Amino acid sequence: MEPIEELIDTPRGEGRLLTYAADKPAAVLLLSHGAGGGVDAPDLMALAEALPRQGVSVVLFEQPWRRAGRKVATPPPTLDEAFLAAAAALPRTGLPLIVGGRSAGARSAARTALQIGASGCLALSFPLHPPGRPDKSRVAELHGAEVTTLVVQGERDTFGSPAEFPDDVDVCVIPFADHSLKVPKRAPIGQDEAWAIVIEATLEWIVREAAGAAVGNEAAGAAVGNEAAGAAVGNEAAGAAVGNEAAGAAVGNDPR
Repeated sequence: MEPIEELIDTPRGEGRLLTYAADKPAAVLLLSHGAGGGVDAPDLMALAEALPRQGVSVVLFEQPWRRAGRKVATPPPTLDEAFLAAAAALPRTGLPLIVGGRSAGARSAARTALQIGASGCLALSFPLHPPGRPDKSRVAELHGAEVTTLVVQGERDTFGSPAEFPDDVDVCVIPFADHSLKVPKRAPIGQDEAWAIVIEATLEWIVREAAGAAVGNEAAGAAVGNEAAGAAVGNEAAGAAVGNEAAGAAVGNDPR
């Protein structure tokens, strides 16, 4: 799927929106990248390629610092300003708007979700604390979102393992995965299976919590059978991670 590209002005310089549009969208998911990469991050691309087929348009936002060719992200308040501008630049469709991102992008989405008026916040690889510094917790940012939030976290994430999140945070565990949600080659599940868990848990949460009937059971049912996720959802690794109510054993912090 070829995205629609749009350059936008933000208080921090030029940003870029890449829209992967659903034919008949029922919700919109706005995602931004982390401090060490761009919108081509594999988890962002997996969602951008899979969710539009299920009625969720995905918009990827490239921060001005990345657009300008810098290698280091600007301070968090500047990321928030640009993300707010990105949300404001989206067409006013009346559809549920879900915000999110990976790592630093997830933090920014959580900090701005309430101001944007988002219906949910998707936090991919949320950096709960700097590696080795659990005393520097950022959980207050998640709680501050004040909207339904799903954290998708690698089991081996050094920025905060799933077990470190409090019980009131909805967490989907990606087995064996690191901060990039990559799994080792010798892991019992393959990388495609890991991406399938990310896709299925996200879609299930959007239907259940963030957009409800707007996306609907028909889209969720189709997602279970599609090529991007079908085989993986059927296996034991995905089954353990993605289930009912709270995305099975993976969501809700059971695997501690």
